[in-house]
Amino acid sequence: MTDWQQLESRYHFSTFKRQPITLVRGQGVRVWDDQGREYLDFVAGLAVVSLGHCHPVVVSALAEQASTLMQVSNLVYSVPQLRLAQLLVENSCLDRVFFCNSGAEAIEGAVKLARKWGKEKRDGAYEVICTDNAFHGRTLATLTASGTEKYKLPYLPLPPGFVHVPFDDVEAIRKVTSAKTCAVLVEPIQGEGGVNVPSDDYLCRLRAWCDEAGILLILDEIQTGIGRTGSLFAYQQYGAEPDIMTLAKGLAGGVPIGAFLAKEHCAVFAPGDHGSTFGGNPLCTHVGYSVLKYVVDNDIPGQVAKKGQHLERRLRSLADRHPMVTEVRGRGLLWAIELDGELAEQAVGMCLKEGLIANNVKPTALRLMPPLVVSEVELDRAVEIVDKVLGKLEKGERE
Repeated sequence: MTDWQQLESRYHFSTFKRQPITLVRGQGVRVWDDQGREYLDFVAGLAVVSLGHCHPVVVSALAEQASTLMQVSNLVYSVPQLRLAQLLVENSCLDRVFFCNSGAEAIEGAVKLARKWGKEKRDGAYEVICTDNAFHGRTLATLTASGTEKYKLPYLPLPPGFVHVPFDDVEAIRKVTSAKTCAVLVEPIQGEGGVNVPSDDYLCRLRAWCDEAGILLILDEIQTGIGRTGSLFAYQQYGAEPDIMTLAKGLAGGVPIGAFLAKEHCAVFAPGDHGSTFGGNPLCTHVGYSVLKYVVDNDIPGQVAKKGQHLERRLRSLADRHPMVTEVRGRGLLWAIELDGELAEQAVGMCLKEGLIANNVKPTALRLMPPLVVSEVELDRAVEIVDKVLGKLEKGERE
């Protein structure tokens, strides 16, 4: 353990199970630790560093705005905020935007909006239907909306108004929909739940049910949005438009930002209904605008789709060679390798020693989510490392 790492045990809440490296520099898909060792970063700040580390677009936008105006209150107009709002609306099916600081805040805002809509338009309806294995954040409300019971137990009692059903099961949603229901909240692909990809018609059938029942569809695109799955937003691949959508992670390429968007018919917030001191500040929204414009102008989602096909081929070939791989699932540049035992944490540690930062998204699954600018050469190198690690595990080798 280095001196830096010893400081955590003395000063920081031990709420993270960290890998034993201290990163000090990054460039593109590569990072370096305080010992000078280089790694391929296939976690990307948890799918945040969309254009890679220290991309010129991000660096120049930060410097430009930091030397001009970084923070003002939302009691005045801000040019960067409005430019980013316009760009998001013009490139989505939604009509209104609110900016915050994180994905959890975006979900909180979306749930508040849905509840106010339910109060005004659906006779006081307030319940939100969510799915098992979902992840929507760590605040009390977003934790309750999430579908992993072990994370909830220490914080009982939790806020009421959330109902859970299995993922990829529209019939289950139909059965629990009631007069109290105001919305359904789902991820197009469950990220933290294990990169769980639903059937191709899931969102379309869900959209049809929400229309029939007269309730809202909220899509959590915090991890899948901004090109991660091969389209700007994942819903565009499924042909099912949300009423409300949440974003964060890759929106500003590493600068903290969150947002929720809504269609006009459910944009019922009035002055005083919601707010944020730092949300939508000029610094973060200027970087967000610069990143999103670069993503759109350079068709980064189209590039991701092609790279994703290449990565899928390599991962499926990997699965063919290793009996311990029971499934490969994902889309674009968001993938999980399912193993036949609880070996993912071990695999992550072994990958790290080989120069690859990966993520054990659950005990049996290894997740890969590199920056969107990753090259095919870098994808191939990552797969080669995973191939080597799986071979060692199959031989019974351990760290």
